[in-house]
Amino acid sequence: MGLLSRDTAPEIQRRQFEIWRRMTPAEKLELVGQMRDTVLALARADIRQRHPDATERECFLRLMQRTLGPELARKAYPELESFDPRAR
Repeated sequence: MGLLSRDTAPEIQRRQFEIWRRMTPAEKLELVGQMRDTVLALARADIRQRHPDATERECFLRLMQRTLGPELARKAYPELESFDPRAR
């Protein structure tokens, strides 16, 4: 398997692969869930930083726009039709 990161030593990366191989499916699923939570927290923090005066609903809609994409987000949240997430 090739390198995942140029700034990680091959031996360290090999060890990481071994750790992942030994993990149970449930452990891997837990790890993926934790990573997802971290990514969403970072996205929320970015939205809040860029739009400090936005309501919680506006922040949520901006997050949905990012995670689902514009087309699917509008289908799931029709109020996006009247809300310009690029505004402000």
